[in-house]
Amino acid sequence: MSPSTASPSPAHLPTCPCGSGAPEDSCCHPVLMGAAAVTAEALMRSRFTAFARRHVEHLLRSWHSATRPARDELAGSLDPDRRWTRLVIHETEGGGAADSEGIVEFTAIAREADGSKVRLRERSRFVREGGRWVYVDGDVPA
Repeated sequence: MSPSTASPSPAHLPTCPCGSGAPEDSCCHPVLMGAAAVTAEALMRSRFTAFARRHVEHLLRSWHSATRPARDELAGSLDPDRRWTRLVIHETEGGGAADSEGIVEFTAIAREADGSKVRLRERSRFVREGGRWVYVDGDVPA
């Protein structure tokens, strides 16, 4: 195989926006394309990547049916001038492969068009719906 047709080594693949440090193709991409997330944290990471990539389909698919916004409402809320740049996971409670519910507390950081930073800290609640992890809702800690 010539150098021009060789697959890039993992060190040369773009890292996932979710902050895991792994290449996106082996991290959040499979979940964005419809694979089930193994844990609530993995779903949270994929949702951050979906916000960063404006992947409306994944956001809708991974939102609990009782709290899911309408497609137009969600699409309208994805500000094209806001660039999500970093995700920090602070704590998880439950949300493992054998659990039926879980909590993920995180901070998501974005940069606005004017260069200012936005920080969103949230304790997100996840449950299994149809055997798959879905986001239910979140609280902003005081």
